[in-house]
Amino acid sequence: MSAQKKMTGETLVQMGIISQDQLDAALSEQSRTREKLGRILVQRGILTEQQLIEALEFLMGIPHIKMSNVEIDSELLKMVPINLIRMHRVLPVSRRKNTMTLAMSDPQNQKAIDDIQMATGLNIIPVLAGENDLDVAIRQNLAFQMDPNIEKILGELHTEQKILPKKEAAPIKVVDDAPMIRMVNSMLVQAIQGRASDIHIEPQERETRVRFRIDGELYQVLTIPQQNHAALVSRIKIMGGMDIAEKRLPQDGRFRFEVDMREVDFRLSTLPTTYGEKVVMRILDQSYALTRIEQLGLSSRNKEYLLHLARRPYGMILLTGPTGSGKTTTLYSVLNEVNSMDKNIITLEDPVEYTLAGINQVQTNPRAGLTFASGLRSCLRQDPDVIMVGEIRDRETAELAVQASLTGHLVFSTLHTNSAAGSLARLNDMGIEDFLIGSSLAGVIGQRLIRRLCTNCRESYTLDEETAHRLGMPEQAGQQYYRATGCNMCRNMGYQGRMGIHEVLMISNTVRQYINRGEHNERVIEQAASQEGFISIKEDGIAKARQGLTTLEEVMKAVLLGG
Repeated sequence: MSAQKKMTGETLVQMGIISQDQLDAALSEQSRTREKLGRILVQRGILTEQQLIEALEFLMGIPHIKMSNVEIDSELLKMVPINLIRMHRVLPVSRRKNTMTLAMSDPQNQKAIDDIQMATGLNIIPVLAGENDLDVAIRQNLAFQMDPNIEKILGELHTEQKILPKKEAAPIKVVDDAPMIRMVNSMLVQAIQGRASDIHIEPQERETRVRFRIDGELYQVLTIPQQNHAALVSRIKIMGGMDIAEKRLPQDGRFRFEVDMREVDFRLSTLPTTYGEKVVMRILDQSYALTRIEQLGLSSRNKEYLLHLARRPYGMILLTGPTGSGKTTTLYSVLNEVNSMDKNIITLEDPVEYTLAGINQVQTNPRAGLTFASGLRSCLRQDPDVIMVGEIRDRETAELAVQASLTGHLVFSTLHTNSAAGSLARLNDMGIEDFLIGSSLAGVIGQRLIRRLCTNCRESYTLDEETAHRLGMPEQAGQQYYRATGCNMCRNMGYQGRMGIHEVLMISNTVRQYINRGEHNERVIEQAASQEGFISIKEDGIAKARQGLTTLEEVMKAVLLGG
């Protein structure tokens, strides 16, 4: 441990921001993970990022800057190579003569300062920026800026195409087509560093459109001449171990790609369309897999409930929500919470999206006979303490999960229902008797993902009676809410990033009595649970809209989407 890091921790204790016990626990984790002390304290929820920034400002004597208040000059941005901005997590904010002011989350990173100084030929003055604040600013300013490498490669491809005789079809180059290989690599790097979750490659009549999904929304980032589409798809197929000759049937593949000294997994899917094969690549970045429960955006009460469920010795805990609602992230967060040397944890997944250290993960393979049901039966012979089943799809899997939870195992799984309370009727429809549901089920978490408001340009307003009635919340008329407007920081979208809204149904003795009596009506169950602190997804979303974290429109869209 360096003297600087120790002094930072001691300063936080002296300032009364953290206790000595909290510092000792964070230092113990730091010795294992080699993570920055400040990041550990923020991840643990011991202090906010703003408190950390204020402490570092006091300690280093370097002023801090709030990135949402800064409008980045596009010409200034072009002076610093994109790879250096992303590698060192820095952003130029201003220039005066021969001096550039550089926002950094770690102003003591001398290598970053030297690299930027050499690339620009300017003197560098560092200013302190919050890590999350800086990440958002980098993502917003660079996510849709085309990499100059891709522009150059597209020019090469266009030139190659031009020199062919008019009646001669362009040959499909695969392995030897260096420009195509470089273009695919650049595209992957750009998507990863822009924090995209998916890449869509879509053939049109005259061109191929490339779109990235960022924060749940699709944005077009590139167009490629249609005549290069086949070569592009063939290159991606080779990377994913797929059959390049088969173009009439859908295919699935997977590959691993290294960027910024880490490996990122890609899951591929092709689909024949009118103008060629459409490709979707799901990006599975391991660096985002280890999300802590504290980072899920749960309200304080819901976080308390979830932690209580995660620390149970046995019982069944279910997650509900539509595809893309963050169920996998929540499951992995809970598994990380319970993961320890004295527990045998086994997961059954389809597919395994992220690898978790210390956890035994099994990929199902229905063609080979390894289904959730057969895999769960085998897992029970492996002396497990905790089992995670990717999804309960049929009666056999449901029965095995219930029996496992009743025989001393902690079982996590997902179920497709529109609400947490709706899981009771779903299990009953699968043939699970009411008394078994009441005995085995410990809790159900329902969730959705919604967009987070840009704090730089959000605008407050008073909810009128007509709108309040239309949204089914007349009691909220006259209350202050916020709407999206749009600014340079959020690319005029009004939103930056996403957040979760949740409901946690605890199976208390009262709720269990209703279940044992065969009561499956969602409204009745929710009313009973609300007497003990249950908050619905809609209520959780409205509360977050009141705080200015999101808009009522986002909340209602998510609630209606879920049914």
